[in-house]
Amino acid sequence: MSATLAAPPAAPSRDAAVIALVGFAHAVSHFFHLLLAPLFPWLMPAFGIGFAEAGFLVTLFFAVSGTGQALAGFVVDRFGALPVLLAGVSSFVLAALALALAQGYGGLMLAAGLAGLGNCVFHPADFALLNRRVLPARLGHAFSMHGLAGNLGWAAAPPLLAGVAALAGWRAAALTAAAVAALAWLALWFGRGLLDDRAALARQAAAPVPAAATGTTGRFGFLGVRAVWLCFAFFLTSAAAFGLLQSFGAPTLEHVFGLARATSTFAITLFLLAGAVGTFVGGFVASRTEDNDRPVAVALLGSAAVAALLATGLPPAWAVLPMLAAMGFGVGVAGPNRDLLVRRAAAGRFAQASYGRVYGFVYSGLDLGLGASPLLLGPALDAGRFRTVLVCVAVAQALAVLSAWRVGSGRRALATPQPA
Repeated sequence: MSATLAAPPAAPSRDAAVIALVGFAHAVSHFFHLLLAPLFPWLMPAFGIGFAEAGFLVTLFFAVSGTGQALAGFVVDRFGALPVLLAGVSSFVLAALALALAQGYGGLMLAAGLAGLGNCVFHPADFALLNRRVLPARLGHAFSMHGLAGNLGWAAAPPLLAGVAALAGWRAAALTAAAVAALAWLALWFGRGLLDDRAALARQAAAPVPAAATGTTGRFGFLGVRAVWLCFAFFLTSAAAFGLLQSFGAPTLEHVFGLARATSTFAITLFLLAGAVGTFVGGFVASRTEDNDRPVAVALLGSAAVAALLATGLPPAWAVLPMLAAMGFGVGVAGPNRDLLVRRAAAGRFAQASYGRVYGFVYSGLDLGLGASPLLLGPALDAGRFRTVLVCVAVAQALAVLSAWRVGSGRRALATPQPA
């Protein structure tokens, strides 16, 4: 009796399956960014907390995630990405169950902390997997789909969680989130054959370090490279702008332009959906240029200009929704180019076996920006200065452009042959 082994999938099919699995996991991680925020209208009266306590839960999530993310990259480089991803999704399940069982503010803090712990693994694990398991020619599209999935996770969380809470209560909404995370865990487990990167990791660890990496060897050598810190600064500033819109965009639009609550909430959802479209388009842009800092600059400068115009309060109310959509589209276009910019900045300096720790540290700036900006701007909102949010969004995006441009110019200088 003869047995015929199934042939391995062709490279395009394999790449598509890897991108789909990693993208789904990334969507769930973004879904859990908003595990608590859409439920605040139910949680705040249920536990007798105010905006300050609610805002601290968001900050706690990103503080745990940012700290853990910088460390998770080392674990990814040591043990591979798949077990780290499975552990992260398991933490999401525990976070949602902790929320469903919460009896006081301490239970909410536990849920926020566990969700942040789960979230910390995704960028180092996801990008290590995509770099190790997807052909380089398809990385631009892989990063685009990765970002697109994240935006869809953000967009899905508020209507699903708030809808379930309105129908069956906030504890039922928390159990729904647990089911979403459990589904992601099962998808990763059954796709583990495609996502097991340990063999690739072993090959990359044995590969010679690029010549440009002189002086950057060792576990923490990447911290001595200026491009790494510039990428960190880029993520910090761009995420700070996004975090302000995500956390305070709806009440800001209500107070500055007099929009109804439902309309202002829809405006933020539209911002996220337009960002998803921009991310899809940005993947094609990223694949067609080596200088990814330039589309980042154009896209984010356009978004910053729109934010600055909104901060004046001059646009009519009917123009707010299309302007938010334009901002979201610009942020989305920048996303895949941003991710490819980090890879290209790192590729000439580090062996691929170090990608986990580089991505982990750089993307911890994203968590820091998302967590710190709502905390810092809270007093301004309490004082009624809602336009300050839009001003800070514009300034942060402009600073992000400067950081991206410095990364790109530094990479071009590194690639330019020097005269003898």
